[in-house]
Amino acid sequence: MTYRWLHLRLAGPLLAFGGVAIDHVGPTRDFPSASMLTGLLANALGWRREEVERHQALQDRLIYGALTAMEGRLLTDNQNAKLEASDKGWTTWGLPEGRGGGAETHKNRHRRRRDYLADHDCRVALRLRPGDGPVLDDLAAALDRPARPLFIGRKPCLPAAPILGGWLEGATARAALVNLGISGPAFWPADEGDADHAPAHRKELADLRNWRSGLHGGTRIVVTGELP
Repeated sequence: MTYRWLHLRLAGPLLAFGGVAIDHVGPTRDFPSASMLTGLLANALGWRREEVERHQALQDRLIYGALTAMEGRLLTDNQNAKLEASDKGWTTWGLPEGRGGGAETHKNRHRRRRDYLADHDCRVALRLRPGDGPVLDDLAAALDRPARPLFIGRKPCLPAAPILGGWLEGATARAALVNLGISGPAFWPADEGDADHAPAHRKELADLRNWRSGLHGGTRIVVTGELP
């Protein structure tokens, strides 16, 4: 059976594809995570972050593969901020949050490290499992006319070109990527490869989010390899 796939182009001066964050370090992968794509599509559709059931259902339906069309370079941003006792910040649940602690607490600086991919171009072939919610045509329409400005991973990561790249066909995610006619490193779900292609590397990928709790939501098996 041949499926129709949505072609996304994720390219820009800076991209952030997410990763398992530990302490103050926010890494990026070479390919977009399932949770990042869920957030990107939900933003295009105009969903609010608090609509966790919608986000979870969309992530559970995603089937996609990704290909590096042009490899960028890793850029690390070291961020430092001094927050006073009266400073407040917005939270993901929509309310400002202040800082606790005594006077000595506020003498400390807030430091974190964020990794980005600079001048990177990644292509995605995506379709949806059957289920409630948007269909591929809805996603295409939202990417063409997004409800809000789109960014790729983090707010400074603005796309350099329209994210909607058109349509692809293929029996599997790997076949859809091959139909792009671009060679390079790629990945696809373990059950979305072709029986006649050269052996590739299987690995466990931690890129799922539990949108109800806001925490890491599990792993899945993917395959990485070079596309001709």
